Amino acid sequence: MSTAFESYDLSGQSLANRIVMAPMTRSRAYGPGQSATPLMAEYYAQRAGAGLIVTEGTQPSVVGQGYPDTPGIHTDEQIAAWRTVTDAVHAKGGVIYLQLMHTGRVGHPTLMGLTPVAPSAVTAKGQVYTHEGPQDFVTPEELTEDEIRETIADYATAAKNAIEAGFDGVELHGANGYLIHQFLAPNTNQRTDAWGGTPERRIRFAVETAKAVADAIGAHRTGLRISPGNPYNDIAETDRADVDATYTALIDALAPLGLAYLHQMEAPEIRDLTLRLRKAWPTTFILNPFTGMEPTGPDALALVDDGTADLIAYGALFLANPDLPTRLRQDGPYNTPDRATSFGGDHTGYTDYPTLG
Repeated sequence: MSTAFESYDLSGQSLANRIVMAPMTRSRAYGPGQSATPLMAEYYAQRAGAGLIVTEGTQPSVVGQGYPDTPGIHTDEQIAAWRTVTDAVHAKGGVIYLQLMHTGRVGHPTLMGLTPVAPSAVTAKGQVYTHEGPQDFVTPEELTEDEIRETIADYATAAKNAIEAGFDGVELHGANGYLIHQFLAPNTNQRTDAWGGTPERRIRFAVETAKAVADAIGAHRTGLRISPGNPYNDIAETDRADVDATYTALIDALAPLGLAYLHQMEAPEIRDLTLRLRKAWPTTFILNPFTGMEPTGPDALALVDDGTADLIAYGALFLANPDLPTRLRQDGPYNTPDRATSFGGDHTGYTDYPTLG
């Protein structure tokens, strides 16, 4: 039997298996003040068979929002609403981390009434979806030194709010072209001060944010997601030597903190770096392996068996198969994800995917 179905100790937290539900934005936070709903509680509870659930990206502050109807964790109302989600998951025996996602320059004033912020005033190419339809990205405001410190403090406060809401830990979203990734990448971070320039200075925001959150809730409840070389949201990490230097420096700086885990979303042609990061990382290593246009499939479980990763994260397949670990154990069958219902809407394509009889 694959080791993926064996239990696992995540920083003192026992996981039923080594299969992770990856964070997926679903844009259904229709509760007051962009808070979680009973339908969201049902959705996550259905998937409590995962060894670990990582929630959809959740903004740590108002200006951190990048998409319509995404939840926050910065008000009492939001904390109370998330508590219904964590209670529902824990009642089913699940373990759930909240992903903290500040989208930085990826957003629009029509979503939050504020101009997005970023390491540098560099406009992303492309558009973002809003309730008024697709909108061109705007030029973000460059964060000042004081604002950088305030943003780091927002992450720490949001992490404490997450623990108050009953989460078992938090994951910092440092991938996919959002704020932490914007500090890491040279095309989005064009600063010439202590927060930009060399790889050692570009990693500073990620490192100091991780330290602040670890100090606030404990390193054993703090994870980080990265995606080296991922071009999503107009990130240009095209110089492979710079990518290797940046992420090696990041791991070297974070390793002494004893964080719960590192979660890598793998870009194409980067497996050699994945293996080096895995070897250098001292605690749990979660991999969302690169699979092209296809969802991560059952063959990815072999990456646990051969030691490439400690845990394997599934996105789209978990969206469509609430009982995914059971299906993986018996090699299917699998429901097909309905892409048309991925974002927004009601229970359709959300809580109505069938489980095995």
